[in-house]
Amino acid sequence: MIKFITEEYLRDLYRKEPFNTYKLQQGQRLTPGAAQYLSDKRIKITDDSKPKEKNQTKAVKAVESIKKEENSNLILKKKLCCKLKSIEAAFLVTSSEILKGDIVLAQNIITLGRKISNIRNVVSGMGTLEPIYCKECTGINSLNFTTELQDCFEITEFHMQLEKGTAILKLHTLRCALRELQFEIMDTYQNDDDSLKNKIDENLNSIINSLSQLICSAVGGKECQRKI
Repeated sequence: MIKFITEEYLRDLYRKEPFNTYKLQQGQRLTPGAAQYLSDKRIKITDDSKPKEKNQTKAVKAVESIKKEENSNLILKKKLCCKLKSIEAAFLVTSSEILKGDIVLAQNIITLGRKISNIRNVVSGMGTLEPIYCKECTGINSLNFTTELQDCFEITEFHMQLEKGTAILKLHTLRCALRELQFEIMDTYQNDDDSLKNKIDENLNSIINSLSQLICSAVGGKECQRKI
């Protein structure tokens, strides 16, 4: 393919068959004399290379935009994993502090902490979500266990005075941290498939509702404290 189109070439071409439009192929350029010749003849020039260059520029920008979005999403997921790891640590600390006073409660907290670890593995792409089984009570059952429920009752300074007041406050703190975490999950997965986000959210709701049941148990023993 000719790279530089000369005046002589155009004259020969026109002599063989007159034309009123000349199409430059990609990579071709007109010499000054050729450009003047076409102008004198009032022959319209169309340049195939320019639209392609524009398309290539758009393609490059699109790829760069995708990479930028992927990097941004990767950062959000790393941030979420760090937050989950901090909450895992909080579960361990809480269970350790409760262990001497209530072994069963401490074990239940450790079990829920492992579910947080499972969610972190899922976010980092190294696991699948494990089911969380519902222990039904008067206010929480298999139908609403994975949904967002209000606290069974408001935690106030009154609960500090109870025998298990410290445990109640610590469990409530964990529950509050998980509710804050739900907003970070929404931000992290806002451009992704809703399916995974919804499943993670359901697991978090299950853990939060399980904490509510443990709080009820710490306040009133075996009797459910949730107001229906």
